[in-house]
Amino acid sequence: MKITALNGIHHRLGARLIDFNGWEMPVQYKGILEEHIAVRTAAGLFDVSHMGEIAVEGQGAAAFLQRLLTNDIDAAIEGQVVYSPMCFPDGGVVDDLLVYKFNSVSYLLVVNAANSSRDYDWIRDALFQYNDLSVNIRNLSDEYAQIALQGPESDHILQKLCHFPLSEIKRYRFKKDVSLNSIISIVSRTGYTGEDGFEIYLSPSDAPLLWEMIIAAGEGAGLMPIGLGARDTLRFEACLPLYGNEISETISPLEAGLDKFVRFDKPEFTGRQAMLDQKINGIPRTLFGFEMVDRGIARSHYEVFSSGAKIGFVTSGSYSPTFGKNLGLALVENRAGYESSLDDKGILEFDILVRSNLLKAKRIATPFYLKGKKH
Repeated sequence: MKITALNGIHHRLGARLIDFNGWEMPVQYKGILEEHIAVRTAAGLFDVSHMGEIAVEGQGAAAFLQRLLTNDIDAAIEGQVVYSPMCFPDGGVVDDLLVYKFNSVSYLLVVNAANSSRDYDWIRDALFQYNDLSVNIRNLSDEYAQIALQGPESDHILQKLCHFPLSEIKRYRFKKDVSLNSIISIVSRTGYTGEDGFEIYLSPSDAPLLWEMIIAAGEGAGLMPIGLGARDTLRFEACLPLYGNEISETISPLEAGLDKFVRFDKPEFTGRQAMLDQKINGIPRTLFGFEMVDRGIARSHYEVFSSGAKIGFVTSGSYSPTFGKNLGLALVENRAGYESSLDDKGILEFDILVRSNLLKAKRIATPFYLKGKKH
């Protein structure tokens, strides 16, 4: 297995380590529930160095990304982070990623760990279609470590290491060449938890020292190291998509409710026609949230039924530490017949096959968790 620059620290802290897409990563330190609550109420520190980084540079970089991705890259300003799906011609998702715009000729793509090699090959192969563009693509994944500091105390903690007001970095913005106690980093106000916080990119050789400095700065503020287990429950409550669950090769961004990141006003991008057909003719499936009525947890890929007919499947399901309820997301077919499942309050009820038992669930609003507001 691959290891990150922080692997020794995880072992020293007694983390439970697992094989995560070929990386030895901490799934938990003290426990998923305790770690989850720490991020919601104070702060958590994550090793996310397994994520991939790909540089796209050159005079044709902006034009290339505009054709490659579904979101509008031309609208981005320097220092902005843009979230975008990257699709196959049939509208399925290759990956979802973040685009960091350094300037008009230099961008950094941050891609999911499980897809980083495939993404790099896909992007490189896509460039052959646009041989009129001057673009250079480099896989820089080995040159970056990434640490995420998330939670309401994040700003206060990181400010102790930084000599300019972190309030200058707005949501989905970043600064290059930031000195964190002399460690040069990219500091981005982004995250995957539904909380305020930062993602920090730096040299792997500097990562252990920065980790220890952040832990020291967070002493007394409730800061805890957080594993991948709580990272998943946090993103789940915020209804942030996970590749292979809410989006995949067979699930389009429109089906996943990511239509605001698909800009049909662009004349060209991969997958545009397939998704335009979905939009015109009707999106085949819809992703929605639910709460279990009967006792049980609906896990990923459990089947969903309405009036005895299978209508879809669960994409993600878990006990919610924030709400103390069993919640889930389901992708269901858009077809007639659901009206019969509506109760007198207009709530859609349906059944989920959980370990050979059909358990009742009801549709609820998403996202389940929104900072400052509970749904």
